[in-house]
Amino acid sequence: MAEDVDNDDAAVDAGHAQKLLLIVEDDEALARTLKRSFERRGYRVLTAQSQEEVVELLKSESPGYAVVDLKLHGASGLSCVQTLHTHDEEMKIVVLTGFASIATAVEAIKLGARHYLAKPSNTDDIEKAFEKTEGDAEVELGGRPTSIKTLEWERIHQTLADADFNISEAARRLGIHRRTLARKLLKRQVK
Repeated sequence: MAEDVDNDDAAVDAGHAQKLLLIVEDDEALARTLKRSFERRGYRVLTAQSQEEVVELLKSESPGYAVVDLKLHGASGLSCVQTLHTHDEEMKIVVLTGFASIATAVEAIKLGARHYLAKPSNTDDIEKAFEKTEGDAEVELGGRPTSIKTLEWERIHQTLADADFNISEAARRLGIHRRTLARKLLKRQVK
């Protein structure tokens, strides 16, 4: 009888190992919300806010799932995707971003992400993305046209990233005054 209990415990432990999720997000409120939501779905959830924290966690844990924010305190989440994929090629990684672009989506997939979702995305969207294993040849190609404001924001964000988030340098590269860029950033609440 004790063997049956041990086997049940082993099955539960194996289930937890399969449902271990790492959330890499520097927005503490969003990380907390995602953590609670995934815990209600039976996941054991770890959180990290930086590449360094991810590396430390991987020394003792081996998650099967990861949600990675693209922009982490002035750094790129793409390096976290690469680290996670190198650690375990079978890990199901989803990149979550408020700064979606074709270039970063392509790079995320090349580095090992299973899917790339634009914010806001909910737990259902993320779980579906974990399970998506193949592309969809029937996906709608038309979509809605990109607005001028979105194009401007993507250009600003790319230039900021290229300038290591130095506002003065980004403004110089964009050919606008530093204060103008600062006002535009305040409107989009970039942290």
